[in-house]
Amino acid sequence: MVVLVIGGAGYIGSHAVRTLKRLGHTPIIYDNLSTGHPFLASGFELIAGDILDQSTLFPALQRVDAVMHFAAYAYVGESVTNPRKYFRNNVEGGLALLNTAVDAGVKNIIFSSTCAVYGEPTSIPIAENTARQPVNPYGVSKLFFEHALEAYDRAYGLRYASLRYFNAAGADESGEIGELHEPETHLIPLALRAAAGTGPELQVFGSDYPTPDGTCIRDYIHVTDIAEAHVKALEHLLAGKPSFAANLGTGQGHSVREVIATVEEVTGNRVPLIPRARRTGDPPALIADPRLAENLLRWKATRTFRETISSAWNWMEQRRQASPDVL
Repeated sequence: MVVLVIGGAGYIGSHAVRTLKRLGHTPIIYDNLSTGHPFLASGFELIAGDILDQSTLFPALQRVDAVMHFAAYAYVGESVTNPRKYFRNNVEGGLALLNTAVDAGVKNIIFSSTCAVYGEPTSIPIAENTARQPVNPYGVSKLFFEHALEAYDRAYGLRYASLRYFNAAGADESGEIGELHEPETHLIPLALRAAAGTGPELQVFGSDYPTPDGTCIRDYIHVTDIAEAHVKALEHLLAGKPSFAANLGTGQGHSVREVIATVEEVTGNRVPLIPRARRTGDPPALIADPRLAENLLRWKATRTFRETISSAWNWMEQRRQASPDVL
């Protein structure tokens, strides 16, 4: 099948593109390159365009059987200080994509959603029937698009899969592509940079949470496991099965201190730390209940926590060796 990967020159999208090809599908990348990188699209057809540009998007959609939508701004803090940016891209742009997809006759869409739609859950692990009560504009923008998908399915027969990731991490096992954000805000790459001496000391926000070691716990899932779930979701929809929303996670949590200890083990270097106060809105623990995706898609996250960190380190080292001035 031919799949238009919106945001396919970004972190998760570029892994999905390679997984689609590996599993026998034909991906076409559509990306405005505002946060994506052309080299992550190397070897694939790349259409440079914005999802608000119907004159470019419509003919691209006419060529495909399905869409994977990864094109969203995703910095929680920035969404609080600049919600206009997030609602324009994630909401207005998302609606433009849906309307153009319906006009072009596309019937299947896989959406890159997030556990941020749940807000601060009252129970762990988090199942799909947990109330969706986001606490920041980023989560609100993702939830809006989930509601739009539900409405377009009922009205126009546009079937969807909303895949709610927990903490995406790691890199392709080849070391050719990986996480590359600027600014970088994710814990694992920040800890690796600190260990390598290519970044500042790692800030640890809070050590007095009600967790075994006092630091926040998160569910880290390898980006290739996420990409494989997308292809499973695509094949589910193409088989004529119903729309759905599902969590993507491992079902296991790891604390900030566990991340630091594993980074030190993988790199052989100490991670220099700066203790900080808790950040407002950081829940003590976010762990997925992934059983719905496992049962519905016959999919399971298979890469271990250590493998996830090792793959991120391999990617970082390969980039540093190729360009010594690169973080």
